[in-house]
Amino acid sequence: MAPSVAGDEIEVTVLLPCLNEAETLEICVTKAVRALAELGVVGEVLVSDNGSTDGSQEIATRAGARVSHAPIRGYGGALLNGIAQARGKYVIMGDADDSYDLSNLEPFIRELRAGHDVVMGNRFRGGIDKGAMPPLHRYLGNPVLSWLGRRLFGLRNVGDFHCGIRGFNRDRIRDLQLCMPGMEFASELVVRAALNNYDIVEVPTTLKKDGRSRPPHLRTWRDGWRHLRFLLVFAPRKTLIWPGFVLTLLGLLGTATLSFGPLQVAGVGFDISTMVYTCLAILVGAQLLLFGVFALLYGHTEGITTQQQAAFWGRWVRFETCTAAGLFLVLLGLAGSILAVTAWGTTGFGEQNLAETLRVVLPSSTVIGLGMTVLFSGLFASLLNLRRVSPSAPVVATPADDARSDSDLASARS
Repeated sequence: MAPSVAGDEIEVTVLLPCLNEAETLEICVTKAVRALAELGVVGEVLVSDNGSTDGSQEIATRAGARVSHAPIRGYGGALLNGIAQARGKYVIMGDADDSYDLSNLEPFIRELRAGHDVVMGNRFRGGIDKGAMPPLHRYLGNPVLSWLGRRLFGLRNVGDFHCGIRGFNRDRIRDLQLCMPGMEFASELVVRAALNNYDIVEVPTTLKKDGRSRPPHLRTWRDGWRHLRFLLVFAPRKTLIWPGFVLTLLGLLGTATLSFGPLQVAGVGFDISTMVYTCLAILVGAQLLLFGVFALLYGHTEGITTQQQAAFWGRWVRFETCTAAGLFLVLLGLAGSILAVTAWGTTGFGEQNLAETLRVVLPSSTVIGLGMTVLFSGLFASLLNLRRVSPSAPVVATPADDARSDSDLASARS
């Protein structure tokens, strides 16, 4: 067992989230304790228990681990509790199902001592035993989600985005204020670390078939979707702002072109029916763009985006700016509508040339709708930009302060 020392002397905490892992917990704790001892590392094994009913707590204690009760259910809830309770400068988290090689902690400790903030394991580089990972996870889920994580967050050095064994600097991760209680915690840790420019590296690790007789806690489609949703939500510029900008620009170009008449490209004709969709593209694209800006503003209050990003977009969606732009667009649309009505009046409000009328009415109504969207977006953005101020410490009045207060009150009455 690793030496028992004061909390500030512990270098490494091996953290194992646990929920009814009686079959494999003892071997996992034993491997971790032995690995720390063989490396001469002053450390501890911490089991963050999520309400086990199979005696896992007693098994962990007998094997040499410290047990902490995690009040929040879920994989992330157990890890959040463990990170809060960890005494080591560095934390190495793993699973309690005996699938990860907890006897080989040296690569993680070496890279953490070198100053890296997060050290990810990579199962594809270290080796995956036959039957250790379902084919759907191995050939589709993990590669796709890892590729998406690299594309959205610039994590070029991370090839195994969801490896369950990883090490990190405890205080640096606490500073991120992680909060996801479910399986998506694995994504949150690396995404928030990347967004805050943490130093992330990978080391090879192995994966073998776990030693449990029951099914794993992981649910392929449910948890896969939660990971995917998390990645998309945390990258509003690439999932909302840029797609919205491109869609708006294409809609504007198409609408402006078709306003002057039909268009033929490579023998294909485009006319009023096409204009309906280009106008729709303007509205949808603008809303995507605005939603992305709102996400960035909200993300700043949650520590997801930087002050620089929030300040840049905040200048564009100020209430005053959006009000002025919205009113201008509404007036522009009304002017086009008046022009259409005037042209209709010249015919005695009788039968209209539908195609020519729609070339004015469609863009005009679209601009009015866009103006109203922009106008009220400024109001919503101003709500997101509100800042709460913590009340200051109460001031203790001195006799001199009381005397001055009485004097000021008397002066005011006179």
